[in-house]
Amino acid sequence: MKTIILAGGSGTRLWPLSRERYPKQFIKLQGKEESLFQETFQRSLLLSNLDDIYVVTNEKHKFLVMGAVEELGYAYRETNILVEPEPKNTLPAIYAGVNEIMKNGHDTVVVFPSDHMISKSEAFATIIKESKALTKDSIVTFGIKPDGPNTGYGYLSPGEAIFNGFVVNSFKEKPTPEKAEEYISKGYYWNAGIFMFNSQVFSSEVKKHSPEIYNAFETSDNLSDAFSKIHTKISIDYGIMEKSDKAAVVPVDIGWNDLGSFDSFFEVFLHDKNDNISHEENIIIDSKHNLIQSYTGKIVAAVGIDDLIIIDNRDALLVCKKDQSQKVKEVVETLKSRKDLRTEYHVQDYRSWGYYKVLEEEKDTFKIKRITVTPGKKLSYQLHHHRNEHWVVVRGMAKVTVDGEEKFVRSGESIFIKEGQKHRLENPGKTPLEIIEVQMGQYLEEDDIVRFDDEYGRK
Repeated sequence: MKTIILAGGSGTRLWPLSRERYPKQFIKLQGKEESLFQETFQRSLLLSNLDDIYVVTNEKHKFLVMGAVEELGYAYRETNILVEPEPKNTLPAIYAGVNEIMKNGHDTVVVFPSDHMISKSEAFATIIKESKALTKDSIVTFGIKPDGPNTGYGYLSPGEAIFNGFVVNSFKEKPTPEKAEEYISKGYYWNAGIFMFNSQVFSSEVKKHSPEIYNAFETSDNLSDAFSKIHTKISIDYGIMEKSDKAAVVPVDIGWNDLGSFDSFFEVFLHDKNDNISHEENIIIDSKHNLIQSYTGKIVAAVGIDDLIIIDNRDALLVCKKDQSQKVKEVVETLKSRKDLRTEYHVQDYRSWGYYKVLEEEKDTFKIKRITVTPGKKLSYQLHHHRNEHWVVVRGMAKVTVDGEEKFVRSGESIFIKEGQKHRLENPGKTPLEIIEVQMGQYLEEDDIVRFDDEYGRK
């Protein structure tokens, strides 16, 4: 059995906690030890061998995927990470994974979104294995019994019983509250967005109902070429499931939640006796039904407030009423219209070599970063036209190359990089390297970098 994990997404609905370059599936939410992506990867290992797990993501998130799997302790093949040249929605992403799998023959395939929470992973893995017989003639989706008229989910109408599930009579996308009530009364299920099928059956249905996507992959030698021939963004629901007569649903009780808004946090995370979700260091007096998450090291005191969501990051603060957090995406749209980079970048940004956190900055004057380089990794060989950099090693030992000359800088020591000097930072040790970088100049943006190779030393 093969597994495809979808790990793209822009992270707009949980802004400012989630950003385009650091979406919710990679965040360790509310003190959890593993991110949603890591939990999904571990769940996949209950069904597939390590080499039979494929991750479809984008260039921005590729190294987040690699870092997350590495943190779990697995030596994962980079070739199993399929990078979408541009977002085309779920059907092209899924078919990219299926096409890769079919290069070695047909098999049963399970598709997981990486940003959903499932608290009963082992029980779900058992249900998936038991449902394999359905994939002989059906494309299987898994249905959740609604606990209320949620308008943010698609609904499935079950028909004739088949094996351990039902034939799907119809799909209904995100209804009005009145329609949602009607669907619930008729025994509809929520569509969990998790699929299972035989690759041959699925490929045949794509050829029949979405020939543009099928032909794009049939006439292309690589992913970039295939995606250039796909001119419509289309989901698997619209492209296949609503049209196919092979759709089936298996009802499951697996502790599922898509964490589609901050409101959903109240359904899955621990809260105090007054229904507040908050860090134990925060001080909460005469307040109830609140979600409070603050920047690390900052104490929040809440007095006499109810039904609020407060998300405090170093560079952004969100305050909204509970049950209104679906409108956070409107905030993101406004920021994008202003070309505000806080929709894309977090104060902590992850790269192939590690990550950095912006500690302080003043536009066109200075920027202070804390940089962590993982053992054996290095940054690209580069130069800057408009800034100088001063590096102070906090932990570990840095190997620094400046205009071809190599130097070793130890903890407590520093080095100054002048504008125009070619330079590289790398960690030759076995423990993380941490430095404080002070940038000074008239232009401190990311595009003031001329790279002579990539993080792997490739020209």
